[in-house]
Amino acid sequence: MAGVTTEFIDLQAALVGRYSLERELGRGGMGIVYLAHEVSLDRSVALKLLPPAMAAEPRLRERFLREARMAARLSHPNIVPIHAVDEVDGFVFFAMAYVNGQTLGQRIRDRGPLPKAEATRILREVAWALAYAHSQGIVHRDIKPDNILLESGSGRALVMDFGIAHMLDEPGMTGAGEVLGTAEFMSPEQASGEMVDARSDIYSLGVLGYHMLSAMLPFEAETVRGLLAKHITQPAPLVRTVAPETPRQLAAIVDRCLRKDPEERFADGQSLADELGRALENRQELPVQIRVFVKHNREGFRALNFTTLFVTLFIVPNLIAGMVSGSLTAYSLLFGISALLLGSRYVLLGSAARRLLKAGYGYDDAVNALKVDVERRREEITFEFGAQPNRLERIMRIVAYVGLGGAVLGLTGLIMGAAPAQVLGPLTALTAIPGIGAGIIAAHRYEQRRDAVGVQRLKFWKRRFGEWLFRLAGTGLKRLPPSASATFRPTELAIGMAADRLFEELPKEDRKHLSDLPQVVRQLEGDAQRMRQRVDELNDLLAQVGRGETSMTLQSAPAAVGAQRDNTVERLQTARDLAQQRLTDAVAALETIRLNLLRMQAGVGNIDGLTQDLDAARGVAEEVEMLLAGREEVEDALTRK
Repeated sequence: MAGVTTEFIDLQAALVGRYSLERELGRGGMGIVYLAHEVSLDRSVALKLLPPAMAAEPRLRERFLREARMAARLSHPNIVPIHAVDEVDGFVFFAMAYVNGQTLGQRIRDRGPLPKAEATRILREVAWALAYAHSQGIVHRDIKPDNILLESGSGRALVMDFGIAHMLDEPGMTGAGEVLGTAEFMSPEQASGEMVDARSDIYSLGVLGYHMLSAMLPFEAETVRGLLAKHITQPAPLVRTVAPETPRQLAAIVDRCLRKDPEERFADGQSLADELGRALENRQELPVQIRVFVKHNREGFRALNFTTLFVTLFIVPNLIAGMVSGSLTAYSLLFGISALLLGSRYVLLGSAARRLLKAGYGYDDAVNALKVDVERRREEITFEFGAQPNRLERIMRIVAYVGLGGAVLGLTGLIMGAAPAQVLGPLTALTAIPGIGAGIIAAHRYEQRRDAVGVQRLKFWKRRFGEWLFRLAGTGLKRLPPSASATFRPTELAIGMAADRLFEELPKEDRKHLSDLPQVVRQLEGDAQRMRQRVDELNDLLAQVGRGETSMTLQSAPAAVGAQRDNTVERLQTARDLAQQRLTDAVAALETIRLNLLRMQAGVGNIDGLTQDLDAARGVAEEVEMLLAGREEVEDALTRK
């Protein structure tokens, strides 16, 4: 919490009991974003605050609230949802879902251009979001990488910050004559201050695609005015001039988005998404667990093929010889070696399958991944060797056929005595050696072109034996969904941890005076967790009463039964509301302690204030204990006649 601002402290003081601010996530010209916990629903949210200086202007404040409420109407999987829009003690803000991940801008700055399939997928998801917004009559007007969030784990793209969006048909909103947005991603009509529609967002999405594929921008200039002039007057460079490896169909889509005339672009987000769907390869980036499975399978089948060849050429002949000679020992030994060599390879394949199952993936995931790998390998082969055999391959085949044919003729002549051995022997060798060498090269290239190993392992797992081996590998395992990094903490725990960190940063003398603070924090954490559990229990009981699933002994007349149930519901609701209030009190007491620790760190607080907070916190803890002690009396309401 080092470097916390007075603004942060004042906002937290205004929101105590509703939101617990954790840290600042970022800031821009139109707002400051904080990570926070919403106390009542115990979830992480991002609070976007209109800067106080702007909030003091009635026109800007009203516009911020109006457009935030307008954006809150949007509900789509690829749009960051807005939960609430509010004003508290002069602070104007809205709360939106917190997405664990990074912005597309951060992703490009850290790692450069995106893989083509990933860029296509993101473009399509953003186009879907815009299609929905456009269907609601809303134009975003500020599509750029830093307004696109990429969710960790899934990679899902979510559009955020409709802060300068406007309704197409709502009077009094921004329109002709106003230039709002980010210059690098602004459409020509937007840069000219003209009226904009859905096609303006399509242009900005084209700039976004250009940037994802090349990590460059179509236009750059030293001044904003110069940059806007280029957007208005100059045609955008073709994508393949800066990213030549871009698939032609994808490049054509992005180039069309960047047309100067809106009539020549896609009409809206849906038509763009449909076109991207046709261009998008029917695949996704494989999770690391599946990539490892695919890798181990390719290596395993190469080893299996080598082992099978060794057993066939060496062990089997010796095995047959042992059987013919009647040597039982040799027969048993060779049979055991064969079984061990082949069996060990299948054990390794089963081990790779079990590791994949432990990660939460199943048989269908494995087969689909192998299909994708075969398709990708074929693409790589086509790029590396061409779609058809090249000249070298054709020459090698001819040399192999001629050489091996000459060797066969030479051997035939030797057998039939057509010529002296001193003549045919060297000639046969001279033709056989290059023929065999060329044949090996041609066969290896043929194997590469067909991806024999990839096709073989796909066929193996698709057959009944492969499915049986996969099931056997999962013996004793419970199927789980793919794991994701756990980032959630209950509100009280998150506040308590922050208070602990702040306490450790205090001078030693202050920590000595406040030595019981950690113990009070731990007690409040526990009280809040117990109250949260209690609220959940009472909500469950209320649901059971509503469905008639309780163990109440109801032998009276129907009217009496109804009255008894109503009385039970009322008592449970009272108990639930009291538990919710105690939960709120415990979290607020924790928040107050953290807030005063922040004030001490900022040099505007003192130990006396914290001491009073600790005394009040102890009172809250006593009330929680009294409530928990009386829980049995409340639950008796379910069994009373």
